[in-house]
Amino acid sequence: MTSTDRRTVLAGLASAALGASVLNAFTAAPAYAVDGYASNTDLYTKLAGREGTDFARRYKRLELVDSSNELRHPFNRTTIMAIHGGAIEGGTSELCLAIAGYHPATLAPTAAGGPLHDYWMFEGIASDGNASMHVTSTHNDDRIALSMAAASLNVLSLHGCDAKTAGTSAAPEAVVVGGRNGDFKARLREELEAADFRTIDGSSVPALAGTDVDNICNKTLLGKGAQLEITEELRRSLFEAGHFTRLGRPNHTNDRFTAFVGATRRAIAGLEAHPDQVIL
Repeated sequence: MTSTDRRTVLAGLASAALGASVLNAFTAAPAYAVDGYASNTDLYTKLAGREGTDFARRYKRLELVDSSNELRHPFNRTTIMAIHGGAIEGGTSELCLAIAGYHPATLAPTAAGGPLHDYWMFEGIASDGNASMHVTSTHNDDRIALSMAAASLNVLSLHGCDAKTAGTSAAPEAVVVGGRNGDFKARLREELEAADFRTIDGSSVPALAGTDVDNICNKTLLGKGAQLEITEELRRSLFEAGHFTRLGRPNHTNDRFTAFVGATRRAIAGLEAHPDQVIL
């Protein structure tokens, strides 16, 4: 068990920022087999002028101030991401906002007495063809997303998958829990199972394991994070029938959605109480 001091935090931020700029200047990520864009930068370049009509980016960074000589104020620990939100992997935007502590329609804080988390989302908002804007997590080079991950101890990245890829065709409602942070994974699985959601260890599904160091969920100060790959059947079950659309979902969540969000937030709270989350 280790603690993270402020000097380490600042050094990590500086090196992460420098590393990202150097890599982006001299290398280009290879195109993913099913992606139409080699990176987010490639997408933004080729779809120039279409932000707000075909795609959107939304994020929030909480203002944290420490102006006291005597008292120590908390450092933001966890950022929630939906890098394929909107109509790309339906339901992930709404989950991202709710897990961060905001109402998915009004963005009003909903976590009475509970913490609010930073969030970042890339969303497909075109009338059709949104799947073509999928950029795999290891190729996400959005500068804001990278800086938010690098400034966080933890990232939880939310994704959608199909039951066949998850290996759950016989019982399709499931969530594959991946990432490099074993403690985070264990807490997520424990809380989600307790809330009656079926979970699968990402290590048993290599395609969804989320362990690549270039996966944005792992580009944190600790070099590890977590991701949830949620089958479409499970995502649909979190919303009222007939409202699983980009415009319908934000105002039509159900009790199961609330249970999923609550379980995930409890896992985050437990993780943040762990000794290696302390900043000296």
